[in-house]
Amino acid sequence: MINPEQLTAGKILIIDDQPQNILLLEKMLKAAQYASVNSTTDSRRAVDLYQEYKPDLVLLDLRMPHMDGFQVMEQLREIEGNSYLPILVLTAQSDRDTRLRALESGAKDFLDKPLDQAEVLARIHNILEIRLLYNELSNQNQILEEKVRIRTKELHDTRLEVIRRLGRAAEYRDDETGEHIIRISRYCAVLARAAGMSDQECDLILHASPMHDIGKIGIPDRIMLKPGKLTPEEWITMKSHTTIGAALLCDGNSELLKTSEEIALTHHEKWDGAGYPHGLKGEEIPLFGRICALADVFDALLSERPYKKSWPLEDAVEEIKCCRENHFDPRLVDIFFEILPMILEIRRECMEKKNSHAFQEKEPSCSPNNTSFAPES
Repeated sequence: MINPEQLTAGKILIIDDQPQNILLLEKMLKAAQYASVNSTTDSRRAVDLYQEYKPDLVLLDLRMPHMDGFQVMEQLREIEGNSYLPILVLTAQSDRDTRLRALESGAKDFLDKPLDQAEVLARIHNILEIRLLYNELSNQNQILEEKVRIRTKELHDTRLEVIRRLGRAAEYRDDETGEHIIRISRYCAVLARAAGMSDQECDLILHASPMHDIGKIGIPDRIMLKPGKLTPEEWITMKSHTTIGAALLCDGNSELLKTSEEIALTHHEKWDGAGYPHGLKGEEIPLFGRICALADVFDALLSERPYKKSWPLEDAVEEIKCCRENHFDPRLVDIFFEILPMILEIRRECMEKKNSHAFQEKEPSCSPNNTSFAPES
């Protein structure tokens, strides 16, 4: 409830071209203990005064020179938008059309001239009470919205953290630090942006790509950590990490989980159709999967694995060039080389953090990274 002190502390703006009307209203309001009253006889000043004074109630005459009351209400409506417009119209016109037009313009009530003090104060009381209740409700809504926003962010951050840690759990199987997921997700994000994807899509691949090799959780250590070439049977088992990962992530309701599932399933497909698990070809492969495939292989070539030593940068770059149009989307390869300095800078930053022991498990500035490059037969 609004108490009397709140009502009499309400700010009132009077707009009337007749000084005697303003003096009369100010006298009535002063007698009723209203302490904050401002006024003008020039309707052209109405908008500036309204913005400066921010009144809780406007007493507005309709018939004025320069700008009439309807024009003033139109300008005030542009300021307030859909918010409550606290206007009490002063008029000597009692015809239906005038009142209807005033209501459509934003008026909340009317005071007929000549003014009756009891009616003036009663109607002012009512409009002010509604206005102050509206303000109170708006403030409560803002507080609730902020609490919801904070809680939603907490849930979002928790979900991202769980996904990153799950991705890292898979990466620890063949990479002692799991730094691969940090690098690959950053590569994916900058590749996606350079490919023209939206901010939302870049953010999605940034957070979904760390899950690309989550299926390795289901691959036995004797295969994951084998230092030599895999047998045909072992290779079949190794390739199943794509379908295992997709099965782990399937049936998710969020776009993040759906994208993670898509990447886990398709990041080993090849542009020419020779990849796995389904032999998809060209644009049959989802764009997220194509981006992750390129980022994954490039980083894996430069990384040491139980079954191989790291490649020199020049050899890794040449391998990407050679795989254009068979392993990778040609357009993405072209984009990759356009932003190669950025890719290498990301790698340098990550390696510096590793070497300085300052590498921490925190959400990356533009992406994380994940997975290893298993030898293919």
